[in-house]
Amino acid sequence: MKRLRLGLLYGGTSSERDVSISGWKVVKEHFDPDRFELEHFDLKTDLALLMSRASDLDAAFICLHGRGGEDGVLQGFLEQVGLPYQGSGVLASALAMDKQLSKLLFRQAGLDVADDMVVTRSDKVDPALVGERLGYPLMVKPLREGSSIGMSLVRGPSNLTAALEQAFTYDSHVLIEEYLRGVEITGAVLGNNRVRALPLVEIKPGGNHEFFDLVAKYTPGATEEICPARVNESITRRAQEAALKAHEALGCRGYSRVDMFVCGDAVKVLEVNTIPGMTETSLYPQAAQAVGISFSRLLETLVDLALGGELD
Repeated sequence: MKRLRLGLLYGGTSSERDVSISGWKVVKEHFDPDRFELEHFDLKTDLALLMSRASDLDAAFICLHGRGGEDGVLQGFLEQVGLPYQGSGVLASALAMDKQLSKLLFRQAGLDVADDMVVTRSDKVDPALVGERLGYPLMVKPLREGSSIGMSLVRGPSNLTAALEQAFTYDSHVLIEEYLRGVEITGAVLGNNRVRALPLVEIKPGGNHEFFDLVAKYTPGATEEICPARVNESITRRAQEAALKAHEALGCRGYSRVDMFVCGDAVKVLEVNTIPGMTETSLYPQAAQAVGISFSRLLETLVDLALGGELD
């Protein structure tokens, strides 16, 4: 069987460049060499090279996160050069990256989400009025960033201004969001037209972390990740249904990972990740492993889906 020529795209210029490189280093070791012939492109330096090589490749595998890789920009470029790629298209990628627009679509789909407000640098933000609307503590997040970059837990009015300043270093728009108390979970979704929800993963940051921040996400042992999540059958079913609905509301394809909170009997959707972290210990591969899909088989499946295949 002829090997597929696969371009691994990594690096880039976003604030998640280091995360991207870490994932690429793992992914490149797990593609079956009997089926795939790999070429590597750091999009910080190799965009022109990728353009020149596109016609000789069968597909691209995106290992980038954040702006320029996960927000529809790279997807649009790949569409223009005619190179298939794994995951969601231009529009779904852009919608998922924008927390305000994605939550609007979640609400329209009947999903439960945290209360929030969006502010810009030109807005005069009164911490007391914010507290009346959302209560304290609350979360402050750049509107279009991932990996918890620029995100803060704000315990009281006196801390809000500093948290906003930090978030504004990453984005012109900032989401101020209700603080959710409960069990943090994530739901992996896999497939094109035939879509399935994989087992839920429970996320339990260690005692040194007030929330699932950048360090908690990428430091080995800093967070306990439990699959399947320790929630009852009813919550499991509703959370998996919510993950599928969120995936479909944004028009995602191939795969996604939907972050949620279980608050009592409520399942609240936070956001959709259209290019989930992809190392052997990342959340998405853990969910796949729970149903017998090895890391190498998962990568192969994602490429098959990129080329128009369907789940068995």
